[in-house]
Amino acid sequence: MQLRALFRTLITSLALCLSVSGTARAEAPVIFAAASLRGALDEIADAHEAATGQRPVISYAGSSTLARQISLGAPADLFISANEDWMNWLDDRALLEPGTRRPLIRNSLVVIGAAEAAPMQLSEMPARLGDGRLAMALVEAVPAGTYGRAALEHLGLWDAVAPQVAQADNVRAALALVSTGAAPLGIVYASDAQADPRVAVLADIPPEAHAPILYPVALVAGQDRPDTRALLARLTSANAQDIFLRHGFEPLGARE
Repeated sequence: MQLRALFRTLITSLALCLSVSGTARAEAPVIFAAASLRGALDEIADAHEAATGQRPVISYAGSSTLARQISLGAPADLFISANEDWMNWLDDRALLEPGTRRPLIRNSLVVIGAAEAAPMQLSEMPARLGDGRLAMALVEAVPAGTYGRAALEHLGLWDAVAPQVAQADNVRAALALVSTGAAPLGIVYASDAQADPRVAVLADIPPEAHAPILYPVALVAGQDRPDTRALLARLTSANAQDIFLRHGFEPLGARE
């Protein structure tokens, strides 16, 4: 419990320092969320604050990092993963509140480059890379990276590009490598590409090349309270779905 209290103090203090409005409060629910949700989730937090007077504190990182932090006692009240695997990992350890897990949204993968770059065929990737790097999230741990590697293997491209992959801690860090010109190409979610005007989608990765990209949400074990239930309800509401769609995510069942 002492470790959890320390984590909560640190995260809440950081949120207070970074908050523009300065309205984050120590008792506000804490969301641990996949980095790709930044922007959309910030907007949903704004709506929740306007309705309740309480702004959630949000910690963004790779799903693998967040799940491991929760297992060590970090003070998350809700967890949103970019894949089912890390949610299952916590569920297997009895670290989710029973009956609260919900499917939330889905996403797709794209290849990005500089905003002025021309579209390409996926088969052109090795040639378009030249001596440059292919920015990806960690391919053995972070969902965007594992999906991306699976897709490249399915397409027969992994062996050709693997020596040039620049792995980043999360998908937004991979996005930044391309948007700042450090890498000519990157593999990110479609929602990430929409979030940064300095990049353009050069090619879509077919959804059949990898497992479905599904984002589940759940309450963390022991955090079933009226305020966390209200936040979970908002995240799964029709209004929240509209926000996610505007930020480039897809509704559940979009390809069924």
